[in-house]
Amino acid sequence: MDADLAFALSLADDADPIALSRFRAADLRVDTKPDLTPVSEADRAVEERLRARIAAERPGERVLGEELGEDAGDGPRWIVDPIDGTRNYTRGIPVWATLLALEDRVAVVSAPALGRRWWAIRGGGAFADGHPIGVSRIDRLEEATLLYALDTPPPRRAFAAWHVRGFGDFWAHMLVAEGAAEVAVDSAGLRVWDTAAVAVIVEEAGGRFDGRVSSNGLLETAPLI
Repeated sequence: MDADLAFALSLADDADPIALSRFRAADLRVDTKPDLTPVSEADRAVEERLRARIAAERPGERVLGEELGEDAGDGPRWIVDPIDGTRNYTRGIPVWATLLALEDRVAVVSAPALGRRWWAIRGGGAFADGHPIGVSRIDRLEEATLLYALDTPPPRRAFAAWHVRGFGDFWAHMLVAEGAAEVAVDSAGLRVWDTAAVAVIVEEAGGRFDGRVSSNGLLETAPLI
């Protein structure tokens, strides 16, 4: 196995029990960030653990994380969303995951409360729970399942799809990568840590991921697979 992918999977192995240990805890501490989004103690604990391991085991490599920002320097960069779907996490809904990407080359999405994990490496294909995955062969909107984030309704023409459902976050994109759905429309205003890992997996599964990220890390256009 590629050494970078093996390390990314080992990071996910560390993240899963940390997040699971506080999932549905009655005394889970949740704060509100300046952008009015929630952050839990588990978000911070996961990112701190991953940063510590990367610093100790991969000297010269950097981290860009949702909770603790970006390291200085110009080495290879790990992009980390410690818990994607924090609102779900804090309400006891099991649709949340740790997202890890080494630049745009290696990606892991680990959703331990669902018992699922996806990964990919450029040129090596995409996998779910150890099995190769690929996108659907359906190419007509009238036969397609379209998923969208509820805060970003799809354009009117999208309702010509055969099936429309409001699934967001990583989950919608992984369903596309597996071929269970054909299109996922995510929220506008996403950050690079929301999209880096899922983009690699979707593209290695044979899909297309659109979404332009500006220099400040903001997603300028909502991704459409």
